[in-house]
Amino acid sequence: MSTTAQQTRTIPNVIAGEERPASTGQTVEKFAPGTGELLSLVARSGAEDVDAAIRAAQAAQPAWARTTPVERGRILREIAKLLERDAEQIAEIVAAETGKTHGDALGETGGAIEMGYFVAGEGRRMYGKVTTSAVPNRQASIIRQPIGVAGLIIAANTPIANVAWKVFPALMCGNAAVLKASEDTPETALAFARLAREAGVPDGVLNVVQGLGPEAGQPLVEDERVQLISFTGSTKVGRMIARVGGERLAKVCLELGGKNPLIVCDDADLEKAAETAAASAYSNAGQRCAAGSRIIVFDAVYDEFKRLLLAHTESYEPGPVINERQLEFMLGKVREAKEQGAKVLHGGVRADRPGFHVAPTLIEETEELSREELFGPITVLHRVKDFDEAVELANASPYGLTAAIWTNSVHRGQEFVQRIQSGVASVNGPTFGSEPHWPFGGLRDSGTGWREAGTEALDVYSELKTVHVTHDPAAV
Repeated sequence: MSTTAQQTRTIPNVIAGEERPASTGQTVEKFAPGTGELLSLVARSGAEDVDAAIRAAQAAQPAWARTTPVERGRILREIAKLLERDAEQIAEIVAAETGKTHGDALGETGGAIEMGYFVAGEGRRMYGKVTTSAVPNRQASIIRQPIGVAGLIIAANTPIANVAWKVFPALMCGNAAVLKASEDTPETALAFARLAREAGVPDGVLNVVQGLGPEAGQPLVEDERVQLISFTGSTKVGRMIARVGGERLAKVCLELGGKNPLIVCDDADLEKAAETAAASAYSNAGQRCAAGSRIIVFDAVYDEFKRLLLAHTESYEPGPVINERQLEFMLGKVREAKEQGAKVLHGGVRADRPGFHVAPTLIEETEELSREELFGPITVLHRVKDFDEAVELANASPYGLTAAIWTNSVHRGQEFVQRIQSGVASVNGPTFGSEPHWPFGGLRDSGTGWREAGTEALDVYSELKTVHVTHDPAAV
């Protein structure tokens, strides 16, 4: 199951520009999802390492904030250029750490590059606002200012994209960052930090702390010197971060889970809808907050659509999930649902191959699996009478991240967009898929209302300052 110690890479922290082991010297084992073999030994950081990273960020942030936005944008553009130069090597790391195909990992790397170029352009467009005043001879404007030290905590599902999603706008706005990498994708974060240093990011402006959430993430969230926490991950952990950060009045941005509906109407192109539903449910092994895990189908076309979706399910190759623990969790949930009467049409078992592969799983009508995010290749079919019942069921969820509808009616599509309670709505498309200039986020258990990506990310990573200047015409 494992390689020799000589073959195994050791993944350090990056603090003040220096690559360091954890202060205790301890490590965590990281296994390759595609094979189950030991891939790397990861620095097992604790409060002492987090403290060092925060101190480094605090020391470096004022000078970085004094750098002009244009210059910060130039440096971020250099990172994007280096990512483009090393795209093949970055994709190899992402593929090894996640089990994705090289092609999928290369596509994800391309998304990170585009995010870098987009955010870098904000160095020339970090616009404020000029407004009016009721007082004579007073000019008023609103400008952006850095927050300070940003704590960035990311998930493992799209690791290089997740790093880019947070680091680029955090640095663009003049903050210094402490990035808590996922213990499942540590080398991806390390590779990005190395490129950032090569691009000219000053030491201490971007620090990377490896390790486990309770040991390395928790101290970051609790530390009063960290004025902003941006977290992507589970709703359960997000609630804890909101509580702890809220107690000390930190700014908290949470991008959390989803239980995203895809509605299939009786006038839809069923073949295309089934193909898209399968991609929404099973691509990236279902490890998307925007995965389509609830498929809601009109009764008139239910049986035909089920036949088509089942065929796609049976032939789908989704790749492995990130680790053994996650595999056992989701299979346990499927077993519980079966014991309570759920009908498993396909999957629900570990695939017969090395690594952490779950067979694509299609289940009919089960309340047990329709409310909790499983973060794997598992989706549930629901039968409804008509449009109103479909939208009502789609909205009957604690989450509100993404949603999709398949219909040939422009009227249904527009009414769906108006009535669906989600942060993202798609007509005749998948539940997933975002672009660097689109804001992304959700409602209720899917997040705190902030949007990352797009120019809206600047609202997360900066604060506004109202400036008014009064002059005396008589003194001219």
